[in-house]
Amino acid sequence: MEIKVPSVGESVYEATIAKWHKQDGERVEKNDLLCELETDKITLELNADADGVLSIRVPEGETVEIDAVIGAIEEGAGEKKEKEEAKEEKKEEKPPGKKEEKKAEKKAEKKEEKPAPEKEAPPAKEAEKEEKAAKAAPARPAAEEAGRTRRQPMSRLRRRIAERLVAVRQQTAMLTTFSEADLTRILALRKKHGEAFEKRHGVRLGFMSFFVKACAEALKEFPEVNARIDGDDIVYHDYQHIGVAIGSGKGLVVPVVRDADGMDFAAIEQAVRDFAEKVESNRLDLSDLEGGTFTITNGGVYGSLLSTPILNPPQSAILGMHVIQERPVARDGEIVIRPMMYLALSYDHRLVDGREAVNFLKRIKEFVEEPDEMLLEL
Repeated sequence: MEIKVPSVGESVYEATIAKWHKQDGERVEKNDLLCELETDKITLELNADADGVLSIRVPEGETVEIDAVIGAIEEGAGEKKEKEEAKEEKKEEKPPGKKEEKKAEKKAEKKEEKPAPEKEAPPAKEAEKEEKAAKAAPARPAAEEAGRTRRQPMSRLRRRIAERLVAVRQQTAMLTTFSEADLTRILALRKKHGEAFEKRHGVRLGFMSFFVKACAEALKEFPEVNARIDGDDIVYHDYQHIGVAIGSGKGLVVPVVRDADGMDFAAIEQAVRDFAEKVESNRLDLSDLEGGTFTITNGGVYGSLLSTPILNPPQSAILGMHVIQERPVARDGEIVIRPMMYLALSYDHRLVDGREAVNFLKRIKEFVEEPDEMLLEL
């Protein structure tokens, strides 16, 4: 049975063998994880379709085209191999005969008769020279240090990310505007209704659903932020497919919550949780990453206080969330401590004017500072 690289989407033409989880010639069982494949968009796993012995034809690190044969499983070969190995083990277990024992004794006696050669001590002057050379030897420069640097090729996913980020800088007029939001109301809602929400919907009420919902509603009011440039045309989207950036050990991926404006908080939370589990287990499909019209990235989960998010092409805007900090703010002429979050909106100035960008971010601030409890469907 041949092992082929599966088709994962119209825009993916090749893949790299990232890692073989089984050895060449090893017996495998059906559904065993065989290898990981990396494309320029996702990482996927290949499992065994049958029991047998694995034959690897393409080693790790090689790049092959879609539908290429990278190995095979020889069904039924494992039982023969196990029988042969068992026979070999029995042979090795047999005790040696008398002739073999006598030969071994003679060899041992000859070895004992030969005296071990004595090593001559180096002359005193030579020893002194070596000792001095060891004490006066200069340290080698960092560039000459052997074994202290490592070099490895970039993965296809990392190369693709690098190419896209450079292209954004070169091909867009990216600008960022900032604001901050008081999350007192959201924290109070989560504290008051979080337990009932989880009991009813089976999913925890997090922060992301508030921001996804706020962005979906704001995008309706500011269609340019939800649009993209295609040549000399502007393509407007009458739907809100919001990408949520999720970090992994291999790079950042942005699965898309489709038609977010029509989803309730529970559905959004469930979708984000499902995506996170897929990313963790390398089960993300290419279709999960396509079609986004706007992106949210949350550097706050890593402790980021403030950053400038970079656009996710061909989209025209991206919202950056950050860590929540208790800070002194002025309210009604008094200084009070409130849980505050800095917000950053990066946008393509070719399409989105500063006025629209600032008002869009202001609208998001209003939504998260005064969320409608009816949206929670408690």
